[in-house]
Amino acid sequence: MADRRATRVEGLREAMRAGHVDALLVLSIPNVRYLTGFSGSSALLVVTAKELHLITDFRYETQVAEEVGSLARVMIEPSSLWSGLWALLQTITGIEVIGFESAHIIHRDFQRLLTDGTRWQWRPQIGLVEALREIKDEAEVELIRRAGAMATRALARTLDSVHAGLNELQIAGVLEKALRDEGSEDAPFSPIVASGERAALPHARPSQKIVRNGDFLLLDFGAQCGGYCSDLTRTVVVGRASAEQRAVYEIVKGANAEAAGRVRPGMSGKDADALARRYIEERGYGEAFGHSLGHGLGLEVHEAPRLARTIEAPLGDGTVVTIEPGIYRAGWGGVRIEDDVLLSAGGAEILTDFTRELLEVA
Repeated sequence: MADRRATRVEGLREAMRAGHVDALLVLSIPNVRYLTGFSGSSALLVVTAKELHLITDFRYETQVAEEVGSLARVMIEPSSLWSGLWALLQTITGIEVIGFESAHIIHRDFQRLLTDGTRWQWRPQIGLVEALREIKDEAEVELIRRAGAMATRALARTLDSVHAGLNELQIAGVLEKALRDEGSEDAPFSPIVASGERAALPHARPSQKIVRNGDFLLLDFGAQCGGYCSDLTRTVVVGRASAEQRAVYEIVKGANAEAAGRVRPGMSGKDADALARRYIEERGYGEAFGHSLGHGLGLEVHEAPRLARTIEAPLGDGTVVTIEPGIYRAGWGGVRIEDDVLLSAGGAEILTDFTRELLEVA
């Protein structure tokens, strides 16, 4: 862990030098964890050319020592992290221009820079750490792979318990318990459980709706291992599937296979999205696929890169992305099949090993 953290910090310092900042104030908790290993919920990190300074509070005094070790100088601040920041900056010589993560600062804290931090010049920075996080090392990929295995095992256990007469909230409860039983540290996001016509809502929240025979049941959820997330969606039919349900499902399954089989590093996000979108459009359902194909995955369930119609940037070698085509028809239902995929020069590797055939559950 220490070697990987040191490499990450040095990569960040190179980006800081290119951006002409003497120091960087890291406000994003996932970014703090990526650089230092600290998994607490309260921290400010100051990165200079030679040192790391981590400020947290009393709740994490023991935890920060165990997780960060000697990588950073740790300050336990008894009152406000920002009071600790101003005291710390007074002791660091040779810094005049300080970058800050402008995408992760709330207005109240931005006002602190303008009122309490006038001694320094503050320069907004976007995506310095996120650009490093986009390419996963072997240890990160292994954690995502384990999170994917937790999710697929939890899905199998859940489907064994699904039957007509349960409501969506009850099924969500079964799924959440199964995730914990399989070792998931947390839920990366609230599971989506949608049945029947509600499966046409891509981000439906579980409701009191009773699942009926003949309903589509869409489950979108993830697991977490070592802080890293998986993101998995499968759509099944409770009872017997109709011919129309099978036909729509087969189109989505084909789009998933087309994209997962052909996406490669160096391809733009736009071109990756087109792999599945073209497949669905050619079969007459283009307007029913309204969201993008996928997104990056790691310490957060949504991170760079994006696989979308507007993204010209190339996908990196070592990126983990979701492939999640879908078809949604209001008043009828919807189908989405989502997998987590590692992109490398040797081809795409699917990290969520669960059947893509249409399942009929009792």
